[in-house]
Amino acid sequence: MMRSEENSSNWGMFEEEGVQKMEGFVKGSDFIEVHCGCTSKKYGDSSGKLRISSSGHFFIFCFCSDACNAGKLTPEEFEKHSQREGIRKWKSNIWVSVEGVKVPLWRTCLLKYYKHSENEANWTSAALRRRNFHRDEFIRCFECKKERRFRLRTRDQCQIYHNSIANQRWKCSDRPYDMITCDDDEERESRKSFRGCPRSSKCRGCTSCVCFGCLRCRFLDCHCRACTDFVQNTAP
Repeated sequence: MMRSEENSSNWGMFEEEGVQKMEGFVKGSDFIEVHCGCTSKKYGDSSGKLRISSSGHFFIFCFCSDACNAGKLTPEEFEKHSQREGIRKWKSNIWVSVEGVKVPLWRTCLLKYYKHSENEANWTSAALRRRNFHRDEFIRCFECKKERRFRLRTRDQCQIYHNSIANQRWKCSDRPYDMITCDDDEERESRKSFRGCPRSSKCRGCTSCVCFGCLRCRFLDCHCRACTDFVQNTAP
């Protein structure tokens, strides 16, 4: 009952004038739709229809071409599908048209309806498919000053690295797996250059292996600055 009353209350906010001025505005029984788009310098505008449910789900139906069969996409998937160059930041890169002017989502009232908890399940599977790789990282031992490799292939491995890098006095003996001591040799410099990037064995950091935050390496129950900023940016 509480859930129903909350949705009903939130649904009333869609009556505000700013939403109704958006191009393609349609109100359904438990959702609204507005036209949206994302612009690539090379390929131009990709158009779609943003659907926002009363519970806070955000989905985009892509209509970039007659032959497009992308179907229902998350905002991040739509941004990638449009081949938009530069930093991935869908709240800035996806726009809606208000009286003929393209306005980024972050400047509209729409984001107040975005509920992170409602989109999290979809985010978990979609984000990990798109950002399914984090290259190896190194931490220097506080005692022996040797660098030790951390592989970030799974969420548990990312959690271990995340906790370890926060420890300014991290030691080899703190490593929870791959038993290692300060007496063990450090990896050769030539070996360190191989970080496991699937595109290039000696990659120094490309879009395939540099992640600025995702649900694999950021944690909702962590209060560090990196995780806090990620959660705040994801769930305005």
